[in-house]
Amino acid sequence: MLARYQIVRGRRPPENPLPQGVRVDIRKHTRHVLAPDPKSVERYLAAPDDRAWKHFRAAYLALLEQRFAAEPEPFVALAAQAMETDVHLGCNCPTAKNPDVHRCHTVVALEFMHARFPRLEVRMP
Repeated sequence: MLARYQIVRGRRPPENPLPQGVRVDIRKHTRHVLAPDPKSVERYLAAPDDRAWKHFRAAYLALLEQRFAAEPEPFVALAAQAMETDVHLGCNCPTAKNPDVHRCHTVVALEFMHARFPRLEVRMP
């Protein structure tokens, strides 16, 4: 199963426990295949309105498509791992700058993975 979780700085609230399974940080500063481009994230968060989200989403999907076409192996490996155990993609969202978890790149990554690997169980927030 593939899902998302919120990475919390500091003490984790009891009502938001860490999920069981493998947790993978895919925030902008990581080198993960699902990490977004840092500049795209910064542009979106500078003015996170509908237009900016549509632009970010399109750019992020194009980046994922490009990475998948160039080197599908990391995506295949992630899907295989998520078919064997629970894997949770991590980001800080929701945050004050981006309070809507559905406007987080992790949700777009889940949609992308489900489209490429339809047999993969994906849980959306």
